[in-house]
Amino acid sequence: QVQLVESGGGWMQPGGSLRLSCAASGRTFSSYGMGWFRQAPGEEREFVATINWSGKNTYYADSVRGRFTISRDNAKNTVYLQMNSLKPEDTAVYYCARATNPIGSIWSHEYDSWGQGTQVTVSS
Repeated sequence: QVQLVESGGGWMQPGGSLRLSCAASGRTFSSYGMGWFRQAPGEEREFVATINWSGKNTYYADSVRGRFTISRDNAKNTVYLQMNSLKPEDTAVYYCARATNPIGSIWSHEYDSWGQGTQVTVSS
């Protein structure tokens, strides 16, 4: 299984930006879709964004579309989540995950490897 390590979380004021990174181990990173999910306290884990193996196709949750951008660098085995115009409701632990297919998915059960998560807190 691949190991995924997220970084880049922290505290930010509303309206600010953060960029999350997720570094993957292994030599098959470029063969799989990747995704970002988040989980707020007392809430279920929810889909945020997904990207296909090449990086050409992406899809976002309605709550983040237009504010967040998912991207990947297959040469660096890394997937990113650029988060702009942050809102307090974006506060959550953010997880990256590897899909079981090259396309990516909005469904958590279609991911087989997960990072440990990174906390993002948006408040004034």
